[in-house]
Amino acid sequence: MGKKVVTFGEIMLRLATPGYLRFSQTDTFSGTYGGGEANVAVSLANYGLDAAFVTRLPDNDIGKSALMTLRKFNVDTSKIVYGGERLGIYFLETGAVSRGSKVVYDRAHSALSTIKTGMIDWDKVHDGAEWFHWTGITPAVSEGAAAVCLEGIKAANAKGITVSTDLNYRKNLWKWGKTAEEVMPDLVAGCDVILGNEEDAEKVFGIHPEGVDVTAGHVEGAAYESVGKQLMEQFPRAKKAIITLRGSINANHNSWAGVLWDGNKLFQSKQYQITHIVDRVGGGDSFMGGLIYGLLTYPGDDQKALEFAVAASCLKHTIYGDVNQVTVEEVEKLMSGDASGRVSR
Repeated sequence: MGKKVVTFGEIMLRLATPGYLRFSQTDTFSGTYGGGEANVAVSLANYGLDAAFVTRLPDNDIGKSALMTLRKFNVDTSKIVYGGERLGIYFLETGAVSRGSKVVYDRAHSALSTIKTGMIDWDKVHDGAEWFHWTGITPAVSEGAAAVCLEGIKAANAKGITVSTDLNYRKNLWKWGKTAEEVMPDLVAGCDVILGNEEDAEKVFGIHPEGVDVTAGHVEGAAYESVGKQLMEQFPRAKKAIITLRGSINANHNSWAGVLWDGNKLFQSKQYQITHIVDRVGGGDSFMGGLIYGLLTYPGDDQKALEFAVAASCLKHTIYGDVNQVTVEEVEKLMSGDASGRVSR
């Protein structure tokens, strides 16, 4: 196995309506498993890295089923802790054309939401690790999850491990008494790499580019240099700030690109037109997985790392489910300009 990366968060049971049916139309749901940091771990394991996912799972058949899914993808699950009553669930209705997708969460009292500090031995978890990743979804789940996430960040900082975050603002999750604006700054302050989409920095920190309308179908990358600068000014530890750029023409057709600010230079990726989206859930996670792989594999070549991340996440939009089931070779093929989709025999 390659370099060790640890991710921490919640894996959930995803129940999706078939095809493009609305919740009110269906009498069946397709069940799969996924969650921000788990999705990143799967991507990295597929790329050949030593990816470990840390969470708290209920000791029941549903928790064990989620565990089996992670193991199927060669994710290290040895540091997962057990307890709590249930696995979180989210329901997905996939949109089409001018009708957007919908997500309904059912994760109250989940195993991770009732986690407490001291339950995870972070010294052992981080042993031998080069990277630690978390997302803004985890501290939104509960006060305990936020406190344990901060534990993990501080432990990684103490060991000199690179820490990354995907800001991932989810307004429907911040229900436990504090807002993202109150909680996130202390967590992000311990991060070396900060990722957000074209809206996250604004919704969490009030940082926004001028003259950008994400609903217009085109997002100008250069406009986000100011966002990168402001993020790094607010969080001096950060060495890189990355923004994913999604232009939403409609629910089935998005443009997709990214920019990276390293404190001195703005790197911009090529832009992809994704005209027949199969599943966009997990798109940001697939970008983060590609970015971590790229930054670890191509040290000193931020342009190539960014291009790998964008190409990897472009491919994710063609794959059903939360996780990105692609190989390094497939990503590099798209990076080279081969988007033909020809049959491989």
